[in-house]
Amino acid sequence: MKMKPAIGTVVRGWERTPEVIRGLAEHGFECWQPAFPLKHGPMPPLLPMAGEIRAVCEETGTFVSALGVYGNPLDGGERGEESRRCLREAMDAAEEIGTGVIGCFAGRVPWASIPESVERFREVWMPLAEEAAERGLAFAFENCQQGGTWERGDWNMAHQPDAWRLMFEAVPLPSLGLEWEPAHQMCLLIDPVRQLEEWAPRVLHVHGKDANVHRDVLAVHGVSSPERFAWHRTPGFGDSDWTEIMEILVRGGSRAAIAIEGFHDPVYRGERELEGQLAALAYLKACRQRMSMQSP
Repeated sequence: MKMKPAIGTVVRGWERTPEVIRGLAEHGFECWQPAFPLKHGPMPPLLPMAGEIRAVCEETGTFVSALGVYGNPLDGGERGEESRRCLREAMDAAEEIGTGVIGCFAGRVPWASIPESVERFREVWMPLAEEAAERGLAFAFENCQQGGTWERGDWNMAHQPDAWRLMFEAVPLPSLGLEWEPAHQMCLLIDPVRQLEEWAPRVLHVHGKDANVHRDVLAVHGVSSPERFAWHRTPGFGDSDWTEIMEILVRGGSRAAIAIEGFHDPVYRGERELEGQLAALAYLKACRQRMSMQSP
């Protein structure tokens, strides 16, 4: 029997996270990713919150598909030290909550190229990956550029497949995988469907975020101009066919849940944020149903 991906949403992690989950559960979300972007502020203590999150999930019949802790563990200064501490705390919290996946950035040696960051990646992630494997956990690297390129960046090297190959060769353990979404790849002009056909077995968690790529703007202005050629969208308003995405994931053996990543859509934001997320939830559930109906 084919696995059907659970569909939920990313919850911005803060002290009221359990309360937010309780309020959203009535809308039909099946799972959650409490996410803590360290570049926007310190992470609150996770362990005291973990028990509350687990309790509200049991109360609402939902679950946590992944925790999210997004820092730069390859940084050699205080920022890196704090990122590594938060990742270790996230492993304890994940066990308490009952999830096996921690979404994160791979990090990057600040302003170095991706190849120049590989040795530091091995040094930091080998012990983390080994501990995660011993505990039945896994880290999933989000594929967000964070403004970086192949040559330079300061947050995340794991934003495209050439980097993934270097990383997974450096630390060849199954406790490292991908937190994938099509939007970031589309903004790099990578075909997300073709990519997913190859990488689906490595996908441990999916962010439900799509994009519109305006080829007419690209044809005139290219990628390095003040004219924007791509916009992040919630699923259902972007260019991707999520029924196809789900089918590729399942066919590739991925059991990843899909957590809608809001707060990016140029239309459904602010007062319309929940409206957009509920539209995405309905769309993704319909895609899942179509996938089920098309299955032999």
